[in-house]
Amino acid sequence: MKNFPDIGLQIPQIYLPRPDIDLSRWAVIACDQYTSQPDYWKKVESFVGDAPSTLRLTLPEIFIEDPNSADRIKNIYSAMQRYLDEGILQRKEGMIYVERTVGGKTRKGIVAAIDLERYDYSKRSASLIRATEGTIIDRLPPRIRIRENAPLELPHILVLIDDPGDTVIGPLNQSKSHLEKVYDFDLMLGSGLLAGYCVNQPDLEEGLATAFRNLAQPKHFTSKYGVSEDTPVLLYAMGDGNHSLATAKAIWEKNKSIVGREHPSRYALVEIENIHDDALSFEAIHRVLFGVKKDLFVSLKSTFGENVIYYAVATAEEMFRQVDTGNSECQRVGLINNGSFGIMEFTKPTSNLAVGTLQPELDRFIEAGGAEKIDYVHGADVTLKVGSQQGNLGIYLPGMKKTELFKTVILDGALPRKTFSMGEAHEKRFYMEARKIQ
Repeated sequence: MKNFPDIGLQIPQIYLPRPDIDLSRWAVIACDQYTSQPDYWKKVESFVGDAPSTLRLTLPEIFIEDPNSADRIKNIYSAMQRYLDEGILQRKEGMIYVERTVGGKTRKGIVAAIDLERYDYSKRSASLIRATEGTIIDRLPPRIRIRENAPLELPHILVLIDDPGDTVIGPLNQSKSHLEKVYDFDLMLGSGLLAGYCVNQPDLEEGLATAFRNLAQPKHFTSKYGVSEDTPVLLYAMGDGNHSLATAKAIWEKNKSIVGREHPSRYALVEIENIHDDALSFEAIHRVLFGVKKDLFVSLKSTFGENVIYYAVATAEEMFRQVDTGNSECQRVGLINNGSFGIMEFTKPTSNLAVGTLQPELDRFIEAGGAEKIDYVHGADVTLKVGSQQGNLGIYLPGMKKTELFKTVILDGALPRKTFSMGEAHEKRFYMEARKIQ
């Protein structure tokens, strides 16, 4: 392991499955996906069967409130230790350069460890590593129970850098013919291809560290974002998995006085990607309310008065079009209810983004008994399908431009929770690599 404390980076020891393991059954999508689609997870279970798999090392969030979740967590710990003891997982020194191909595009990244001492998930954080969306503290305890005694971590966390010149990841892509390819396979259920290359050459490691340092250079940062010279540098912005990283941070803060400051749990394994990667897209995260008992529009009228209007539209396609053509002065969200479609339009929004205007009202609506619960879903088709079911209300939201992310977080702090998604559900990170944290 090699540490670069000034840029919050560690080159870790990574554990990968031994060569005879079927990787298509080993790698499973991030646990926070398909949370309203149990059929997806049944297909995963059927496909994996008895093969070694990260399905046995993680807890899909669809089961996080299951009465048997404690037993599931014990089984996760047992499987982790068994995979280590039986040599199913084998140690590799160095970072992993990753290529994920889906939908005809290839997204590039680096799997490395970041320093939790340099991370603060509060809204007004000034740390080198920051959350981009609001962290829901109440969501951490069940995740802490999963991680706190686990011998391994497996990352679905995606961290973004703002590198328009592709100075960090680009040189690894250019050098990949000289790197050891450690995996290359088809992901399950039509989620594309995944390839990884071991990066452990000192010249590449030092070159990467220098490129990170250049991005974090205060004068460069000040000029790039047009901010004052005393503005703290933001180098790493959370893309996906913010609550997983916040969980790791909470455990580290609790234990660091006991385990010592250089304990493995000080770091978290992540994949770092460049926000300017052409294959990286930002998608809106939509909402579905379950067990709806009251009229959401009536609730919103009590807050916004004449500044919110509702009108019906004939088709889902028309609803999508109108929402997607709204702007910050006239924000629109789509409603899906029992096969009918409508638009809510905010003429005096309270936030720069429609999700920022709407989310506090949804929170109040649920607290007041307007609906039983809320879920956050990816993709217009899923929102349409689940939102149309009896008793549900689908809420279709517009997306945001990815180029707006860093400056918005620098100036305004973390965005409302579940503002954006990096791609749709099937494009999310799959569990592949592991790292010891005990």
